[in-house]
Formats: sequence, C-alpha cells, structure tokens
Amino acid sequence: MKQSRFHGRHDPEGRLCERPGCREGGEFRAPGGRGPGFDGPGSWRWYCLEHVREFNAGYDWFAGMEADEIIAAQSPTAGWETETRAFKPDAGIDGMPNWASFKDPLDAIGARSASIKRQAASGANRGNVRRFSAEEDMALEAMGLGTQIDRTQLRKRYAELVRRYHPDRNGGDRSYEARLGRVVEAYNLLKASRALA
Repeated sequence: MKQSRFHGRHDPEGRLCERPGCREGGEFRAPGGRGPGFDGPGSWRWYCLEHVREFNAGYDWFAGMEADEIIAAQSPTAGWETETRAFKPDAGIDGMPNWASFKDPLDAIGARSASIKRQAASGANRGNVRRFSAEEDMALEAMGLGTQIDRTQLRKRYAELVRRYHPDRNGGDRSYEARLGRVVEAYNLLKASRALA
C-alpha cells in the first residue's frame, strides 16, 4: 500500500472538492453541517488540500457557544466529568475482576478465566456440590480471587485492596469508596466461609 504524504488523505473515488468552481478531487474531510450525535458521526465536507487548509484556517470550534461553555471546554479536565464504561472501577463488567485490581495483567486474565470456568461448571454440573456458594463466588470475583485460596491469601488480598482504594491512600479522593465498600463486604462474607482452609 502506497504511503500518503499527508495524514488524513482519502481516495476521492470520483468525489470532487466541494469548493465552488474547484475541479480537484475531494481527498480531505472537514466537519459538515450536522455534528456527531445519537444518529451517527455527523456529516462531512470534502475538499482538496488547498481548500481544506483554507477551511481549517477559518474554522471556529467555539462558534455558537456562550462564554461559560467556552471556559468549560478549555478546561484541562473537559470530557472527564462522567466516567465512561471502560474506566469505571468495575470496567462495566458486573461481578468480573477488572484490570485495575491487579499488578500483573496475567493475574487478571487468570482470575477472569477462573470466573468463566466456574460459571460454565456451575451451569454444566448442576448436580455437583460446589465448594463456594453463589454469593461467595461473587465475593471472590469482587476481590479478584480464584477458588484455590486460603485464609492467609484472603487477608493479604484484602489488605492490598484496602490500601489501594482507601481515600487516605488516594489523597482524600473518595471516588473509589463504593469499590472499597464492595471489597469490605466481600471480605466479611468470605472470612466466615466454611469453604476456606
């Protein structure tokens, strides 16, 4: 594939530059009249290199905004006010271990795999006696642990998670308070479990 000298160049595929009177190919896209929204990514205008440069030089991103909206848009934290699904403490996966709970990604993959295997086994072998109850399985997942643990490993993991999520360890940030609450509940349930050695 031939490399283009200009980033963002698209094959015009018979598309002409939208600048009136220009006969060049429309290889570069610029924002159109309809912006991105619920119905899709919005519309594009197509220009040749000369006219897309002209368009970009005169484009006003803040057009139509009030002064307070402009200040909010220029804030270094603009766009981070709401948590996206992928960056929530549970990564948008109910009951499954998340990456932030592990120092080593391979441990996270192992915990996720163990969780999937447990779920598959519980569905396939309904007649078998399970070592942990369903509630205890969810507690293990909340703490990012597999079923092959003992009380020492449970205490060690609990101490590690409390250090990670406690507001005193995060400069007073209380955003992990809900996650800490789930860890404490899970620990209290598991430490009373008869299934632990």
